[in-house]
Amino acid sequence: MSYQPINSSKVGKAENSFREAFERLKMRKPEILPKTAQVSQNNVAREAGADPSALKKARYPELVREIQQWILENSNSPVTSIRQKTLNKRKKNRSLRDTICDLKIQRDRVATLLVEADSKILELTMDNSRLQALLGPNNINPLRAPKDQK
Repeated sequence: MSYQPINSSKVGKAENSFREAFERLKMRKPEILPKTAQVSQNNVAREAGADPSALKKARYPELVREIQQWILENSNSPVTSIRQKTLNKRKKNRSLRDTICDLKIQRDRVATLLVEADSKILELTMDNSRLQALLGPNNINPLRAPKDQK
C-alpha cells in the first residue's frame, strides 16, 4: 500500500498529520522519533506530534487498519538498534576471543606431546645404538649357507 493523498474535504488535518507520520516511519525517515523507531500505532501518533491516545480506532478506523496491516506484512524484518548491534558485535568478539584462547591451549598441548614423542624417539634410538654395539658383528648366524660354498 503506497500513500495516496485523500481528499482533504473528507479528512481532517489530524488524520493527514497521522498519515504523513505513518509514511515517514515506513520510509525510516522520522522527524521526531529516532530512525530505529518501529512502526506502531503509538509511534505514528508520537511522530505526528500528538499523544498516543489521540490515534484511536474509533476515530480513524481506516488509518488504524492500514497501520496494523503494514505491521503484519513487515513484522518479519525487525529493526536492530545501534546498541543491539554493538552488543551483538561484542558477543561475537568475545566468542572469537574464547575460540582463540581454546586453540592456543590446544596448540600448547599438542606441542608438549610432540616434544615428549621426540624425546622418546631419541631415547629409543640411543638404546638401539647401544644394544647393536653390544651385539657385535660376529653374532649373526646365517640360516642357510651361501650358494657359493656348495
